[in-house]
Amino acid sequence: MLEFQLPWMALALPLPLIVFWLVKPYRSRQEGVRIPFFESVAGAAGEAPSEGAVVLRRTLFQWLLAPLIWVLLLAALTRPVWVEPPLEKIESARDLLLAVDLSGSMETRDMRDVEGRPQARLIAVQEVLDGFIARREGDRIGLMFFGTAPYLQAPFTLDHELVRELLSQAAVGTPGPQTMLGDAIGLAINTFEDSPASQRVLVLLTDGNDTGSKVPVARAASLAGGEGITVHTIGFGNPGSADEGLFDQEALDDIAEVTGGVSFMAGDREALEAVYAQLDELEPQEFETISYRPTRPLYMFPLGLALVLFVVMHLILHLAALVRRVWGGSAGPGPEAKHGGAHV
Repeated sequence: MLEFQLPWMALALPLPLIVFWLVKPYRSRQEGVRIPFFESVAGAAGEAPSEGAVVLRRTLFQWLLAPLIWVLLLAALTRPVWVEPPLEKIESARDLLLAVDLSGSMETRDMRDVEGRPQARLIAVQEVLDGFIARREGDRIGLMFFGTAPYLQAPFTLDHELVRELLSQAAVGTPGPQTMLGDAIGLAINTFEDSPASQRVLVLLTDGNDTGSKVPVARAASLAGGEGITVHTIGFGNPGSADEGLFDQEALDDIAEVTGGVSFMAGDREALEAVYAQLDELEPQEFETISYRPTRPLYMFPLGLALVLFVVMHLILHLAALVRRVWGGSAGPGPEAKHGGAHV
């Protein structure tokens, strides 16, 4: 749409008419003698007569172009701009860090896929978590893997497609075969240090017990709570499996309690989907949409056209005057002027 940033400049439109009505035309006086038989006397005296009072005529061409040029100049002064369609930017109110256990036990095939076939724990987590990420449009999401050592796979970002792709490439045992819960929480605290979000949430999924973190789990949870980080814990795995390293539910409950989060237990894929559905309700999406409408200035078009018309008008007037001089003689007055007499 078209907008004018300085529309009040249009109030100057009648200014030339006001000047025309109020300001008197310029006049100059010259001495002269009026006598009969002026041309005969001037010829006998050897003098060339010149025009007396000269009043320039305004042509129809000037009457049309001069107002048009003035209107175009005012149009440029009103600063016209073309307003483009709005661009929207999403400002997230929450930073959500997803921590996934990649220890050796995540390779255990005690899950069932949607068709009932045996499935490794990690594959089930990847499929369920992929849907969860797709639903969190307004959150900045980070991805962290941990085992013997934790590492940040994706910093906080609104590029959820990238996070989903990195999640799909995760492999069991990449960070080592053990489970260091305390160290994972410690890295999460460091990751949140530069977060400007008002809500900072860590979702920690594991299928095992802490196996000797450098930072004790209780201490790490206390530090996270002190930093205002909410930790939701998920213990994942089939309690009936032969895996002796199945998660310590009590420890996960303590982590959640200290940080103001909620502790969940998921024994199969369906239960895990239900857990992430509950997290959607516990952590509803909150984001702010900032709208910006870019503008393109247009003042150069009326200004350029006004300059072109101004130059063309003067070229035509000078050309017309030159033609009249050539065809009408240099001594006689041109038709562009009215003469009120002559003098020597």
